[in-house]
Amino acid sequence: MASVLASTHPEDTAYGHVGDATVPLRFSSLSDEYGVLRERAAVLDLSGHRLIEITGSGAVDFAQRLLARDVEYLTSDRCMMSLVLDESGQIVDQVLAFGRDDGILLESSCGAGTRLLEHLLARKEEDVEITDRSGDLTILGLEGPYAWGVVGRLIDGELASLPFESVVDTTWDGVDIVFARTGLTGEYGYQMIVPIESAAGLWSQSLKHAQPAGLEALELAMLEVRQPIPRHEATPGASVIEIGANWLVDITKDEFVGRDAVVEAFESGGGRRTVGFTGCTGVPVPGTRVQAGGQDIGEVVYAVHSVGLGATLGLARVDGELAAAGLDLAVGGLPVTTLTSPYIVPKSWSIPII
Repeated sequence: MASVLASTHPEDTAYGHVGDATVPLRFSSLSDEYGVLRERAAVLDLSGHRLIEITGSGAVDFAQRLLARDVEYLTSDRCMMSLVLDESGQIVDQVLAFGRDDGILLESSCGAGTRLLEHLLARKEEDVEITDRSGDLTILGLEGPYAWGVVGRLIDGELASLPFESVVDTTWDGVDIVFARTGLTGEYGYQMIVPIESAAGLWSQSLKHAQPAGLEALELAMLEVRQPIPRHEATPGASVIEIGANWLVDITKDEFVGRDAVVEAFESGGGRRTVGFTGCTGVPVPGTRVQAGGQDIGEVVYAVHSVGLGATLGLARVDGELAAAGLDLAVGGLPVTTLTSPYIVPKSWSIPII
């Protein structure tokens, strides 16, 4: 699935395949785009996130069973993030669920739309309709400490100060859009769900007030605030607890797909845990062994070079008692230190919306 905005991207845009999507990794350089996202305002092409609509008389009950968080009372002015699990408790996807008057609208993570859609269709019931809306709707994002100013210049300044996870049906240039206060990076964040035929116009207008950032800068900023990235972190066999995504699951719910496996993992108290680390030379690949005192205690899950830290930043899945900050470990024989999150303090935390 190619970006619906590809024709508007610069000729030297670097693309990559992520799951079922072809997405812009970089429009310029990682360091420049990261700087824009952390210091000013970035516009994001989120067309690699698929939109799936659940409607029908049984829509809410169906979503309540399929999503790991409680969406029974998700109203049309709210959205929330949740995991979708399979029966064994493995992550199918991490979704953003929008309450709608006629059901629930799910936004997949990047490139995971096909897997999510197949999972939903396999469990579809007679009183439920599941519709892939990616043929007529797409998503643009705004992130950064001054993204709120872009909202004011594009649409309406009052929308910038919406409470987190609030949703408004509004218009841009006479076009009906869904506007949400969200955020993936710890900075101020917003999403705009727009008809595909109007997406290029909104993208072009956004670029008058912000600079584009690709997936590499976005995922780096997400890692720095420990926002889960399923495609990197949901390794086979790892439980939600081991991944550290248990805040996206509500075990007080009576029923949801995968609940028994999550409860079992929670009650056992065993298994490994995920911890951040920095140090070492170069970027270790997933699977690189982690040692403490010469003993093998786990492996690297995901690592990158952090522009903000000026050093390697990664996640390791280690024995639970060693998943703590401030420990000196070794990754591939090289010294690292474990960290507490967030690993970078977002500038938005000290910038008020005016």
